[in-house]
Formats: sequence, structure tokens, C-alpha cells
Amino acid sequence: MPDPALDVRTITAGFVPDLPILHDVSLRAKRGTVTVIIGPNGAGKSTLIKAIAGIVPVTEGAITFDGEDITHIRPDQMATRGIAYVPQTDNIFRSLTVRQNLDLALRRAGPEAADRLAELLEQFPALADKQPDKAGALSGGQRQFLAVAMALSTKPRMILMDEPSAGLAPRAAQEALELARGLTETGVTILLVEQNVNQALRLADHCYILAEGRNQVDGKAVELLGDSVVADIYLGGKRLRAGA
Repeated sequence: MPDPALDVRTITAGFVPDLPILHDVSLRAKRGTVTVIIGPNGAGKSTLIKAIAGIVPVTEGAITFDGEDITHIRPDQMATRGIAYVPQTDNIFRSLTVRQNLDLALRRAGPEAADRLAELLEQFPALADKQPDKAGALSGGQRQFLAVAMALSTKPRMILMDEPSAGLAPRAAQEALELARGLTETGVTILLVEQNVNQALRLADHCYILAEGRNQVDGKAVELLGDSVVADIYLGGKRLRAGA
């Protein structure tokens, strides 16, 4: 894959240094594409995306974004490096209004805040009419849109998304994934963890499959759709590199 925006090279990572969750994991994401990480429960998918975001310590290996080393980036430094992170849970302030959530996200935009707010409300018309409403009263899909809108407030070049369709109704889940796909049209690179395998593979450009904290398979998403190796890994019948 030429000229990747994100290059993760053989990282070992985990919350406890002597008990790593990820072992020699590598991943590359090309600019302006959707790269999806899938795998069975406990595979280390969310740990990988959190390691890239600087939330989980990396003890070995290296991570670069646009040629810059971000291996030990702090979460508060992500925005200045052009990276945004949308966690699976607690990604909005439920007790605040939609407008207050957006204003908080735009607090560093300075004199551009008003124009940026207008741009976000135009991009997410469903939120425009909900500005006075408490964010916790939004539907699941609307809350996910608000979380993404807040992430976009810093005009990131890459967005890390942890299971954006989790807990959503089927239609809302599809809309959340289509939103991720649509963001690439503006040049944004999307890296997402997703449990909705079939939908994710239909929308993504490239896919990485993890199991037991290790790389198993990667390739073009459309080519992995329907591939028996995906089912084998999910059912526990095949581990290409984990030694099981």
C-alpha cells in the first residue's frame, strides 16, 4: 500500500506493561480511505485503536501518522496532530444540550468558531433543529452523529472510531457507517473498529482481522466479504499466527 497516512509497525501494547494485549501488530491506512478492524471478542481491536490514540501505552514498535512519530502521543495532543477519536461510549455530554456539546468541541476554534459551527450544522441538519435539546434525549443514531460532529470540529485529517454502530438499530447503524464512508470524500482517513462485519466490509476499502491480540489476515475488504477464513477466525477454528 503506497503512501499510507497511518503506519503501525509491530507494536506491543496493553494497559499493564508486563501483560500486553497486542503482540507485534501492524497496520497501514491509506489517505482518504476507510480501514476497518474486525475480529472476535477479546481480539484486541479496541486496544489497538486506543493505542494509536495514546490511551493505551505502547511498549514496543512504532506508530507514524503523515510521516510523524506519534507512538507515545498524549490524548490531549491528538487534535494538534490532525487526529480525532470517537470512543464507543461516553462520546458526548448527555446532560448538556446539543449546542453546548458543539460549543465545547469548538472552544479552541477562536474567531472561526461561529463559521465552523454553521458548517457542522449544515453537514448534520438533523442536529440543527435539536440544538436546545439535551444530548441524552437524542436517538442513538443522532448521538453518534453528534459525536462525529464534535470530532470534526478540529478539522482532523484522520478519525479513529470505536464501533460506531454498536447498540444502534439496523437503519441507524447503516447510516453511521455510511457517514464514515462519506467523510473520506473530503480527504479524511477513517480507521474504525466494527462488529457489524458484513456492513463494514461492504463500505470499507481495506480490512485487518485480529485474533488473540495478533494480526491474522488483511486485504481488500470486498475480497474478504464472504471469504470462509473470516468465519473460521470468528468461530475459533483458525489462527494463522497465534499458534493455536
